[in-house]
Amino acid sequence: MKWRSQCFCFSVSELYIHFLLWNWGTAQKTLLQCPMDATASGTSSISFHNIADPPIPPMVDLPVAAFERQTRHCFGDLKPGEFPLAANPSIVLHVLTACHLDPQDLAKLEVTCIFFRQPADFAPDPELSITELAALDMCQKRAIFRPMKDLQRQELKRRCGGSWKLVLSFLLAGEACCRREKPQAIAGPGHSIVVTSSGAVYSFGSNSSGQLGHGNTKEESRPQLIRSLQGIRIIQAAAGAGRSMLISDAGQVYTFGKDSFGEVEYGSQGSKLITTPLIVESLKGIFAVQVAIGNFFTAVLSREGRVYTISWGNEGKLGHHTEPNDLDAHPLLGALENVPVVQIAAGYCYLLALAFQPDGMSVYSVGCGLGGKLGHGTRTDEKYPRLIEHFQQLRLQPMVVAAGAWHAAVVGRDGRVCTWGWGRYGCLGHGNEDCESVPKVIDSLGNLKAVHVATGDYTTFIVTDTGNVYSFGCGESASLGHNPDADPQGNNMHANVLSPALVTSLKEVNERFVQISLTNSIYWNAHTFALTESGKLYAFGAGDKGQLGVELSANQTERGCPEQVELDLS
Repeated sequence: MKWRSQCFCFSVSELYIHFLLWNWGTAQKTLLQCPMDATASGTSSISFHNIADPPIPPMVDLPVAAFERQTRHCFGDLKPGEFPLAANPSIVLHVLTACHLDPQDLAKLEVTCIFFRQPADFAPDPELSITELAALDMCQKRAIFRPMKDLQRQELKRRCGGSWKLVLSFLLAGEACCRREKPQAIAGPGHSIVVTSSGAVYSFGSNSSGQLGHGNTKEESRPQLIRSLQGIRIIQAAAGAGRSMLISDAGQVYTFGKDSFGEVEYGSQGSKLITTPLIVESLKGIFAVQVAIGNFFTAVLSREGRVYTISWGNEGKLGHHTEPNDLDAHPLLGALENVPVVQIAAGYCYLLALAFQPDGMSVYSVGCGLGGKLGHGTRTDEKYPRLIEHFQQLRLQPMVVAAGAWHAAVVGRDGRVCTWGWGRYGCLGHGNEDCESVPKVIDSLGNLKAVHVATGDYTTFIVTDTGNVYSFGCGESASLGHNPDADPQGNNMHANVLSPALVTSLKEVNERFVQISLTNSIYWNAHTFALTESGKLYAFGAGDKGQLGVELSANQTERGCPEQVELDLS
């Protein structure tokens, strides 16, 4: 349906028919067939009025002339058979929320018609417009928003720009790039963490520090449920050298393995090992939604979009001065203090933050600048977060950010992919091994539209909107997935790949892939997970510690061809 320059008043039957033509989600099933109450919206904050089911006359019986229809408006003129939208806005509010309209579409409705931008005089806030109420209702359906108190919600609204539509955009952006409340698989250094859609957690692989969370230090080659977490719904996981961290839907952060949060060198650890998940005491007052583990520090993102770091504050490397073994969380100071962040990504010695602003998304970096991996055109360190300005020159709107050990990548709204940092082994995908100190678009991807990117130690994976997977960089441990028996391009499974190449071994699976995770550590041989839309998990690469979750034959230490892990994540 095209919105005209004037606004109209429809009869109930006409409105129903128009929404049928729109084919907006469940609107055609629920608009007039079920009463509109609070349960339909999933929240008690906005109550939809009960509307009796009226008879729907045939189209030929509608006695409304085309000329008369063009002169009517949303507020009605009291003609027989008319149902002025303003008489009961619940019908419109229900449709807007049930169809999960994009915040940009809600904004367009306001521009189109005064009915959508004037105060609706409707609970819970009579001063809000219908579109603002719809955005608020959709915010309340999010697990990280529901527990917030009113003052916390108002503060988040202020940080996002003063509109519930902007708050909804902020929440949706976080869901899109972090897979919150969706199944995920994490390929850590020698061990693996898998989170199902129900929030159950499985772990397997190396367990020398208790990083599997099973209460012991026994190595596991098959996925094992972390039983101590039963009754707790986990929504996000991270894996570092000898330790793991989890976040529950209540915002609590759990850790197990080494009791330190920053490793100054490989093999170092705190005074004790934690073999079962324990809540991080210093984060109890923070509702966390994401955690990222670097080699020297850990970063935590709160639901309000604030970034906190633990360890590696000496010499002001992360905007605060602490000892390396400091276990307290400190807010990341500087440019991001009043800018909400939707995603964080940790490299070996640096941190990237995808920030939300009313005029669009942006990327900030902080930490070690060696190799140009901070993206500012230099190789100098940054003690405070600094905006990567080059995306403006590229006219690219960042949507997903990934931090490898020594290089970084971003996916733009238009599907373009940028990489920068150390180019060793071709991990930047530009056909060479040169370093890039500012983001550079991978031109060889052509018209392919990327939706997801993952980076490791000199390796990069890209997932397109069609569900295909491309990889490039270091081929060590067969972690790129280019099995020579299945790849007509002749890519050897151990060969370095300088430009994006289709992972044909995954293509032959005949599944749509949505997420890739690969080892981001310079100390361990890499392995890779590929997750399908249907919830199937495939693994390949190094498996010497059981981190693939599949049995290997005698004397076999890796798998070049993806094999399905016997675990249902859906």
